Parts: sequence; C-alpha cells; structure tokens
Amino acid sequence: MVRSGIFSPKKLVEKFTPLRRDPGVAGRWFPGLSRPLKANLALTAEQASLGRIGSLEVRLARTGKEIKAAQRLRYHVFYEEMSAIGDAQTQATKRDVDPFDAICDHMLVVDHACLKRNKLGRLQPQIVGTYRLLRQSVADQHSGFYTSSEYDIQPLLDANPTLNFLELGRSCVLKPYRNKRTVELLWHGIWAYVLQHRIDVMIGCASIEGTDPDRIGSQLAFLHHHARAPENWRVRALPERYVEMNRLDKEALNEKATLRDLPPLVKGYLRLGAYIGDGAVIDHQFGTTDVLIVMPVASLSARYVNYYGADASRYAS
Repeated sequence: MVRSGIFSPKKLVEKFTPLRRDPGVAGRWFPGLSRPLKANLALTAEQASLGRIGSLEVRLARTGKEIKAAQRLRYHVFYEEMSAIGDAQTQATKRDVDPFDAICDHMLVVDHACLKRNKLGRLQPQIVGTYRLLRQSVADQHSGFYTSSEYDIQPLLDANPTLNFLELGRSCVLKPYRNKRTVELLWHGIWAYVLQHRIDVMIGCASIEGTDPDRIGSQLAFLHHHARAPENWRVRALPERYVEMNRLDKEALNEKATLRDLPPLVKGYLRLGAYIGDGAVIDHQFGTTDVLIVMPVASLSARYVNYYGADASRYAS
C-alpha cells in the first residue's frame, strides 16, 4: 500500500510502470541476476508443495475433492461477495465451474491451523486461496486458452513459436486472508511453477469491478497510458468485444487517486512488470471489466526475481 505524502505523482507512476525491456527469445536469464536459472526443480505433480509461510502452504490440488473446494471458494467470492450472475446449476451446486477446470492445474493456499471436517468427518486444512493455471502444451491438446474468448491471442502465439505460455486465471482469496502474506505465498507458488515448467510468458485476464467503462474510465486510461504493451507483445480485444481504454487524456488523470482505486491484483501485476493489452472487455456474467495481462518472464522485475529466489527457495517447504 502506498502512503500518501511519500511519493510525488510522477514517482508513483514510475513505481507502477513496467520497465520497457525486450526480452527477445527466452534464454533463461533475468535482469539483476548474475547466473541462469536452474533448469529443473525438485517438484513433481505428486508432491505439489510449492512453498510455506507458517501455517499457510501453497501447493497444487491433489484430488477432485480439493478442486471442488476451490470451486466453492470461487463461488463464494465471485457470486456471494461480488456481483457474478450464476445459472441454475451454479446456484444449485454453489460452485464456480467451467469446462477449463478439467484441464487446468489448480493452485491452492491451505491453512493448516484452520481445520474443518469434511463429509466423512475427517479434519482437513481449509482452502483459503486459489489460482487456476493452464499450460500451453495442455491448451493445445484441447480447446486453447480461456483468454481467447476475449482477446485475439493467436497472433502473439504464432509470432513466438519457441516460447512456452502459461495462462493465469480465476484468482481469489478468502476475505480474512487478503493480506501481504497470502499474496506473497501465491506468487511464490506461481514462480516455482513457472520454473518447474520452464514458462516463458504468462498471460491472463485481470478484472476491474463494474461493467460501465465510463465509471472506471480513469483506471482504464491509466493502464493505457502507463502500461500498454509494446508492439511486439500487444494483443487486441476481439472486435465484437473491444472497449476503448483511452478514455481520458494523460494530463487529465489524477494518477495518485487512480492508483489507489486500481484492484490490488492489477497493481501487483504492474509491480512485477506486466504489460496491458489493447482494449478492455466487459464480462456481464461476472460483473467486471477485464484487461489483458502479458508478462514475459524475462522482463519480470529484478526485485521480484531476487526476492523469491532464482530457484524459488524463499518460502520453500
């Protein structure tokens, strides 16, 4: 969180504006590091543990029951706390489900200090956060990326045939756990997963609450002016869904207030060095306006890479 009075508006913008680097083809080098990353980590899908802070552990879902628990968490956050609109089946099951769940890895944050009984009466740690991960190798064997329903990502994939893409989505955290520790653990897990699977580029949609682009016009304009992807990484919203983001002149923006209003997840992406795609998309089902995140791994902030460790060792369990 940025405290008022510490940074000038110019410095605030600089703090959240990605560095404009062109990573080129992805050799395993990162800014600020003096050596390449390790090629392999001692992580397997069976072990699945990606890090731990105190009682909180980040790992992949191990069973169908855990995936259902993650879907219930998503329902609680998206449909009960926020303004998503569910069909009859969603309302009946109280789970947020779509066909992509079957092919994705589901990253979980579990609290070992908060035990709850399952239907069999067994005590199990509560799932308090989740992220959905879809690797390109898996997407190519099925129906592609979820993101392609909103953005024309195929030209970017075609232009980078040697790079390995990962889609991030369906991120949510239980309200009492929406703090720095949980967010850090989630990102540690993603970093470990990126290294394990040798990911070169992360993509995905991030949401701003609300479906009236004029009401969030300053946020969209800020992202357009300060984080728009360079041409070689730029992805455009599908023509029939395209919403113009350049809704205010740069000089007319109250940058300090706009930064305060941006969702924490979007600000987190910007700190990492993410780029923003061309055009927003309104998602009426979830009551949000989506923007596309593009994060070439070789352009990630050196501070982020060094903080979590070149081999994801900071919170290794």
